[in-house]
Amino acid sequence: MRIKQRPEDFSVKESYRFDEVPSGRYRVYLMDKQKLSTFDAADRIRDAFGLKPGSISYCGLKDKQGRTEQLIAVDGADVDMQEPDLRLKYLGRSDKPLSAANITSNRFAVTVRSLSETSVGFLNVAAAEVNRLGVVNYFDSQRFGSLKHGQGFIAKDLIRGDFEAALRNYLAKPSELDRTEDAKVKSFWRDNWGRWDARVPFEGSKKYHRILKSLREHPGDYLRAFLQIDASYRAMLLFTYQSYLWNEGVRRYLQLLLPREHLFPLKYQAGTLLFYRDADPEVLRVLRESTFPLLAPDTRIEDPKVKEAVDWVLGREKLSLEDLRIKEAPRMLYFKHEERPTVVLPHKLVIGRVQNDELNRGEYKVNIAFTLPPGAYATLVIKRLFHFEYQEESAQQIRDSWRAPQNEDQDGETADTAYAPRGPRRAPAPTPPLRETRGASGARGISTARGTARRSPAPEAPGAPDKRVRTREATDARPTQPLGFRESQRQKKDAKEKARREQAAKRPESRKKK
Repeated sequence: MRIKQRPEDFSVKESYRFDEVPSGRYRVYLMDKQKLSTFDAADRIRDAFGLKPGSISYCGLKDKQGRTEQLIAVDGADVDMQEPDLRLKYLGRSDKPLSAANITSNRFAVTVRSLSETSVGFLNVAAAEVNRLGVVNYFDSQRFGSLKHGQGFIAKDLIRGDFEAALRNYLAKPSELDRTEDAKVKSFWRDNWGRWDARVPFEGSKKYHRILKSLREHPGDYLRAFLQIDASYRAMLLFTYQSYLWNEGVRRYLQLLLPREHLFPLKYQAGTLLFYRDADPEVLRVLRESTFPLLAPDTRIEDPKVKEAVDWVLGREKLSLEDLRIKEAPRMLYFKHEERPTVVLPHKLVIGRVQNDELNRGEYKVNIAFTLPPGAYATLVIKRLFHFEYQEESAQQIRDSWRAPQNEDQDGETADTAYAPRGPRRAPAPTPPLRETRGASGARGISTARGTARRSPAPEAPGAPDKRVRTREATDARPTQPLGFRESQRQKKDAKEKARREQAAKRPESRKKK
């Protein structure tokens, strides 16, 4: 299976509300972005209009890989941007910045590609399970980009009081998976650490200007330099580690509530997640009504099983709740307690018709739409629906994808998570008939583009290659650049001439036999 093979394969639209105040100081815009993270989009707007750090607020972070719409509010300035990958639409004014409270829900539309008949055959059953059981509300791999790019949990460095290590991981730890100029800037500071007057030969260094200025003025004061990072990004670095603790705690919580045979694992960027395929009504009620805490020093826990799970994860990390402090900067670097629902129920889950996949010959695609509350991850719903074949993308698979020209941007940069990997196919299982159904839950069922499962072609002669299967070897054997018209015509002419010569050579032999 593949997701996000094209930006338009992953679409999200925010449902929002804000109090419009005609004289308000904050200008509110609907931001439509493509293949940009929320941070990158905000940085571009700030740079284009000379805005100060912190002047742009938003309701939440949206996925980089996809087409997303979200609100932003600009403090005290009118802006306008109409670029192919970033567009703004003015909505009005407000007297306060935006926050997560301004989101009511997110509507997702996802195209899942490279599916086999077996995959889509099991989709009806998986959709019924999701409607009945919900999906565990984990934080997904997108939250853990610092692990993917080799920076680790920077919050751990801060908790230990090792501010130089924290700044090194942020500023001087290039990722082998990053092909942008930012990786070159980080490579430069890795090789020139401590030489703060060195001139960086890359434009991308501008985003680190405040940090480098602080280091030039106060060499060795790494905490002061670290605090020059944008406040929202600093908060995210702490929240990333909080998210990991939450995932691990909930994983343990499920083990305490459910028998092992009801659970199944799925790999993700930070380890392994556990999902459940069944639960008795009482346990299901507990899960739907429960919350699990994002841990902070002021966290208080009453539920004994939640407390047991929290103690387990903190013990494994060799921490206590009181350790979740950065005493040197308590007002600027802190963990905030929050209760997060353990399970999320996708609403208005609609599964479209199964169609032939135009990007992956011989395979299928299906469009899936659903609505989630703020903070929930659409990719987890997709993974849960296709759990029988999903596999997390490895670093080697990302590097391999760079060799395929269709996965590269025009400027040569490869999408950060261009697609979910194609895992090895499981052994074929009996495939239910593909037909359109609508259950009591309201979710649509499956049908092919023609209303029935595609008929199998007539059997080939023994030993003939299977034309339906397009192997990776065959794909890799294609020329990396398309042939020009004249060259293709020349090759066709040469092939015909060769065939004529071979045919002429056979004629004398056949006459002699007669």
